[in-house]
Amino acid sequence: MSGMTECKQVSTPVDVNSKLSGETGESLKNSTEYRSLAGALQYLTFTRQDITYAVQQVCLFMHDPREQHMSALRRIIRYIKGTCSHGLQIFKSSLNTLTAYSDADWAGCPDTRRSTSGYAIYHGDNMISWSSKRQQTVSRSSIEVEYKGIANAVAETCFLRNLLLELHFPLRTATLVFCDNVSSVYLSTNPVKHQRTKHIEIDLHFVREKVTLGQVKVFHVPTTLLYTDIFTKGLPTLLFTAFRSNLTVRCANDLTAGG
Repeated sequence: MSGMTECKQVSTPVDVNSKLSGETGESLKNSTEYRSLAGALQYLTFTRQDITYAVQQVCLFMHDPREQHMSALRRIIRYIKGTCSHGLQIFKSSLNTLTAYSDADWAGCPDTRRSTSGYAIYHGDNMISWSSKRQQTVSRSSIEVEYKGIANAVAETCFLRNLLLELHFPLRTATLVFCDNVSSVYLSTNPVKHQRTKHIEIDLHFVREKVTLGQVKVFHVPTTLLYTDIFTKGLPTLLFTAFRSNLTVRCANDLTAGG
């Protein structure tokens, strides 16, 4: 459908310096193909977390796609062309734990200055939930955007903990949440209100309550080990490849039936 069967392959689905805007470039004369391809790629993200951020970005402009957006979409297809054998792998794990990673790209949108946040949640060694989403409001500080991202990750872990409880596999340990913002880690346990954080008071109380109950523990992790960077921005090839493997998106070792 895309006419890119023999296209040149690329190593990453999105350019490192790419920040798509809805106000530059010429509008596509025929946007039907763009919307069709973007919709198809959304289904592919069910098993290919490595393209989640890139697909999320191109889907933001389906109402008025432009030439630069089509170029970004074609880059995703070129990346998929070279990684057709990759996919989400799930293995038997002896660990009954939940671990979450949260990250955010502060004011990354060049048009609205809204931020993109993402999280990845592992049950044992397997990734079972992930997200890359533009936040609904503009954040005035990096602490705010990072903490909103943590709150979203914690909310998802609460749902998963309840689901496991209903399946008669209750968790006995706290969920570990990792982020690369030291201030956000401090706020998750500090009961003192700060003037600059009162506008995210609901998120503050929500996360602190879970920490107090012993259901969640928030820790700092270096940016070089924060896998969710892949959900918030374009990455260099070496870092992207390493993070992709950590997301359990790998080349299958064994052929499946009909493969």
